[in-house]
Amino acid sequence: MKLSSKNILYHELIGLRIRVLSYTDEKLNGLEGVVVDETLKTLLLETSSGRRIRVLKPNGVFEFKLPNGEVVVIKGDLILGRPAERLKRAKRWFK
Repeated sequence: MKLSSKNILYHELIGLRIRVLSYTDEKLNGLEGVVVDETLKTLLLETSSGRRIRVLKPNGVFEFKLPNGEVVVIKGDLILGRPAERLKRAKRWFK
């Protein structure tokens, strides 16, 4: 399945460009980088300066740039869980 705005919630996020649109810690608003790791509740971003910053998923709203150029805005609560767990959850929604 090709990554698109309709199925991003069920895909791996590592490697995608990301921008923090809104976050509980206002210093992180506008932060841009690439997702280099993903855990159950966090995303690890690497900025263009090489700095790595871990952000909690439920605390923010994120903008992801897909390989096809599409831009998708996602509330962090929707991407909670590991990618495999998100896919299992999606299968339950479509039953």
